[in-house]
Amino acid sequence: MSYAARPGGAPMGTGMRQPAVEYICADCSAVNEIRPREPIRCRECGHRIMYKKRTKHMLHFEAR
Repeated sequence: MSYAARPGGAPMGTGMRQPAVEYICADCSAVNEIRPREPIRCRECGHRIMYKKRTKHMLHFEAR
């Protein structure tokens, strides 16, 4: 097991899992949670086109 630092900031082997991101299937509109390194595929129908769910918190951009 390697304890070298990764670009994400956490050392390898700490057991921290990255959170799942919710995606919506383009074919059946089912909501799927997909983690990094998982195949992009709907669990209901097997379709491979997924849309990322929009964020709920407000984004603030500074106009120049």
